[in-house]
Amino acid sequence: MGKSKAHQTYHTQDGIKVPGVTTILGIMAKPALVGWANRLGLEGIEVGKYVDNLADIGTLAHAMIEAHFKGEKFNSDDYSKNQIDKAENSVLKFYEWEKQHKIKVIGTELQLVSQEHCFGGTCDLVCELDGVPTLIDFKTCKAIYDEAHTQACAYAMLLAENGKPVEQIKILRIGRDETEGFEDITITKESLHIKRFLACLEVYNINKQLKKKE
Repeated sequence: MGKSKAHQTYHTQDGIKVPGVTTILGIMAKPALVGWANRLGLEGIEVGKYVDNLADIGTLAHAMIEAHFKGEKFNSDDYSKNQIDKAENSVLKFYEWEKQHKIKVIGTELQLVSQEHCFGGTCDLVCELDGVPTLIDFKTCKAIYDEAHTQACAYAMLLAENGKPVEQIKILRIGRDETEGFEDITITKESLHIKRFLACLEVYNINKQLKKKE
């Protein structure tokens, strides 16, 4: 296995390109990110490159976990030593968590599309976790923001429509170093998060129509 794409493209059965969950939720206000970007700017850090580097670390950690479940060796030649070290820190946190559970894998990095609502997404891990059908979304970050709950519930929608319903949705935050820590969050208020996602999808589609030339 080698370097993975950070951004996937999704198409319906008719070949129509549809947006991904992350793109759709991009319309939500993220005040915490604005303050974070401002702080980076004041420190003289170029935000775009910094974000790309973090995205690569996250992509690498996801790919390492996928390779672990598939029994494959991951080729990390395309990544820097710093990126590999950070990703390995995240993966070690995952291994420690995994030891405490019985996991039967149903699928990893599952790319799915909703024919009904016309959107796509990639589910990190679908498994029976201690006997319970579960969706697990991995986050390599310092904190879990509210929109991450909505994102994971949108993935659960995709699973249900594609014949793989789950009974539990979790976010597993596996920080890139000791300061970023670890969290195991079970999502509640799933129906409200799905309502919010569908509202965002509607606004996204309206915005797309408004941008079209007459």
